[in-house]
Amino acid sequence: MIRIAVVIGSTRPRRRSAVAARWVGEVAARHHAVTAGEATFEIVDLAEYGLSVLDEPVPALFGDYHHAHTHRWAQTIASFDGFVFVTPEYNHSAPAALKNAVDFLFAEWNNKAAGFVSHGVHGGVRAVEHLRQIMTELQVANVRTQVALSAFTDFEINDPAEPGSIAPGPHQEPTLNELLDEVIAWSGALKKLRAPAGPAVAM
Repeated sequence: MIRIAVVIGSTRPRRRSAVAARWVGEVAARHHAVTAGEATFEIVDLAEYGLSVLDEPVPALFGDYHHAHTHRWAQTIASFDGFVFVTPEYNHSAPAALKNAVDFLFAEWNNKAAGFVSHGVHGGVRAVEHLRQIMTELQVANVRTQVALSAFTDFEINDPAEPGSIAPGPHQEPTLNELLDEVIAWSGALKKLRAPAGPAVAM
């Protein structure tokens, strides 16, 4: 079974990323690999992990984690074969909370696959440009297909302080399915490069 995390990449209250991630989860639940029992998708919400600004005394490369929140986060990420990051664009980049969460770990990301669903005034594409560079450094294979949701046309927003509801254009779900196809295929292919036991992350 291939396990894919749908990572909500913002911790801001009333974030639109959670709305988009639920849509990803709903589409993924209908994917042929899921209905055939070959893959599963699970939403992972950064806001539920209580990660402080990076506070580990040893660089993540060494896997010597000292804090309970890091161990919990490491156990979660180690359990997945691939990721779909759902991210907004903040000031021409990805949210600080997402970059911080990524930087807590190293080996747990290695030899896995990732796809990106972004959203924002410009579809969040500039956030993904930076995330692709970060993922490459972590030995995560980036799939080509990307879903870019426009704040103007893919959401129904009556109050800018509220997340609104998602109303993706007709091309978005087929594009998302292409992304899921690629993430599942690459996640499966990269499994054999990882040691069966994985890193020791338990406390």
